[in-house]
Amino acid sequence: MKMIVARSPWCRALLVIVVLAVCSKATAGEAEDWPSFRGGPAMAGVAHGAFPSEPKLLWTYEAGSGVNSTAAIAAEMIYVGTDGGELVALRLADGKFLWKFAANGAITAAPCLLGKVVYVGDESGIFHAVNAETGKEVWRFEAGDKIISSATAAPGVVLFGSYDHTLYCLDAKTGKKRWSFEAQAQVHCSPCVADGLVMIAGCDGEVRVIELESGKQKTSAAVRTNFAASPAYAAGHVYVGSLNGEYMSVDCKTGKVAWKSDTEGLGACFAGAAVLGDAVVFASRGNRVFRLDRETGEAQWTFRMKGKADSSPVIAGGTVFVGSADGNIYGLKLADGEKLWQFTAGAGINASPAIGRGRLVIGTSDGALYCFGAGK
Repeated sequence: MKMIVARSPWCRALLVIVVLAVCSKATAGEAEDWPSFRGGPAMAGVAHGAFPSEPKLLWTYEAGSGVNSTAAIAAEMIYVGTDGGELVALRLADGKFLWKFAANGAITAAPCLLGKVVYVGDESGIFHAVNAETGKEVWRFEAGDKIISSATAAPGVVLFGSYDHTLYCLDAKTGKKRWSFEAQAQVHCSPCVADGLVMIAGCDGEVRVIELESGKQKTSAAVRTNFAASPAYAAGHVYVGSLNGEYMSVDCKTGKVAWKSDTEGLGACFAGAAVLGDAVVFASRGNRVFRLDRETGEAQWTFRMKGKADSSPVIAGGTVFVGSADGNIYGLKLADGEKLWQFTAGAGINASPAIGRGRLVIGTSDGALYCFGAGK
């Protein structure tokens, strides 16, 4: 191949501009990815890049079994698990099927993409690393019980929880265990990673803060209520709802509960919070989506649905998107909870929205996968 050398200063300057433009475009695209559950390790549930408040349906894919797994979006691809035990790869632009990988059990966890590998656990207790381009298994790790927890990536490692009461940290390349942390009950939630720490909220009633490097517990909040939801991190605190309907902020440095909501009738929480600025948005099994003040926990607004919401809300610009067991996907105004948009899927929704590269992707319990965007 002949190499072209820019000899004049003008040519060299032009070449630099072209290279920077290409790199900037690639970086911008990657920044708009949704590579894992809640969009990234901090579990904040915030989408990046422009997205319309009233999106249009672009395409639908029929998976053949329920889709309770939240999708991952990266490099113009979609990865999602099914109740039938398949990890499916589709083209983001048009939903074209590319490949599928057969796991050992149902996949309700969200896939996590790191480099060219997709990581996901199944309900038989097997954690899989799969080549993102070919769908071939790279390695597998066997936990002691089922895996509902979605994987979270950190430099060189992937982390997930299991019903064998354990949080695992594995080498991303080899699958070898770096460390494991044993809780006192099932680890249903997906681990939240930020500032060199791992946060989990478990069925043992503890919100734990663990050192990422060593796997040693730094502090914990003994709340004496069980958790299934994944904590969301912002400004040194995690925000999480419990199974008895308590919603709280926990200081990661001290392990103290900074505030606990006193709003009654919100219902049990299986969904992760979305955190942006002074807003913390929760969804509950009390058929509600609601916003609390991040500093005080005071209620700002509440939106009522006809079914529970195990779907974790996502903030995109000034809109909150969330699914419900009532078969609808809602778009709510972040400022005041006003309904801006609604799509009736016709089947219950437990998966959470994934919003990346100008697309919203979400699955339903009857096996449909929907993709929304700005339209043509």
